[in-house]
Amino acid sequence: MDQNTTDTDGGLAAARGIVDACRKELAGHIIGQHEMIDGLLMALIAGGHILLEGVPGLAKTLAVKSLADITGLAFKRIQFTPDLLPADLTGTLVWEQASGTFSVRRGPVFANVILADEINRAPAKVQSALLEAMEEHQVTIGETTYPLPAPFFVLATQNPIEHEGTYTLPEAELDRFLLKLLVRYPSQEEEIRIMDFATQNSVSCAAGDTPSEGMAALKPVLDAAALDILRSVADSIHIDERIAGYIVSVVAASRPASGRYAAPRQRSEVFTPRGQPLRSDDAAEKAAREGLYRYLAFGASPRASIALYRCSRIRALFEGRAFVTPEDIKAIALPVLRHRIVLSYEAEADGLDPDGIISRILALVPVP
Repeated sequence: MDQNTTDTDGGLAAARGIVDACRKELAGHIIGQHEMIDGLLMALIAGGHILLEGVPGLAKTLAVKSLADITGLAFKRIQFTPDLLPADLTGTLVWEQASGTFSVRRGPVFANVILADEINRAPAKVQSALLEAMEEHQVTIGETTYPLPAPFFVLATQNPIEHEGTYTLPEAELDRFLLKLLVRYPSQEEEIRIMDFATQNSVSCAAGDTPSEGMAALKPVLDAAALDILRSVADSIHIDERIAGYIVSVVAASRPASGRYAAPRQRSEVFTPRGQPLRSDDAAEKAAREGLYRYLAFGASPRASIALYRCSRIRALFEGRAFVTPEDIKAIALPVLRHRIVLSYEAEADGLDPDGIISRILALVPVP
């Protein structure tokens, strides 16, 4: 057997063991929500940020806090409100009367894992301050720029059912999030287990324990060394050129064919199952695209292609494979693209959402 193959299989097995240990540890505090848990782990390995959308009470905060616990990283929760100031997030200069100088008081953003709770309730200035931190991994206080600790991981939440007193996140900030995860209601079986779990911990707390003591402490199973292993193995996952072309084809199909920012159509934008370019004058393809593009105002940027490329490798790792398949791309297309496309008024009038449009795009683009 080839030595490189043996090394790859060994590294993949070790990485799968770490992922399974993380899932098992988190399952002790979070019942169900497997898609959210895998999304959190995927973004942490990829070094990206996550936007969580879901109604209150679906364990979003608990999931983020639990993720910080299994990594042993510093965790901070920031409650975003309309009266929040950028200095409340990044920090400020404080006058020291005894020394006659200013000292720096660092804000809560100086942590490894940041929970930005209800991010859409903060005004534009606060959102811009967070944008610099997310993109540049640094903040500016006064005239000095300070690097943020590494790793730096932002998980922002927003409530989809309350819009009074909120500020819509601009597309430029949404594009900085690697994934947008929809946190859904649990199944009836899972909800029964949640009630039993909550009751058991309430009894434990009533007996004299604090709420945190009533729940079993999480073990730090994802330290810096384990995270390095996961990232190294993910980087070694093979992506065929046809799969790379499929990624670009899916993202390109989200971009309207007309408009000042549209690129000229090229024969290589869409690939057939045999890897050959599809003719741009194909009648069926042209008709399907014209029907789709009336629902799209703007498509995804190249950041989406990069995100699909990186996350598809991690998804293959989760599945125990040393190579990426088209199913990996389809599995992560929704969380990668749903916050990166802008729908037209016609789509809203027809009751379509981004997930429905992305599903049509996946059905349109031929699979290699």
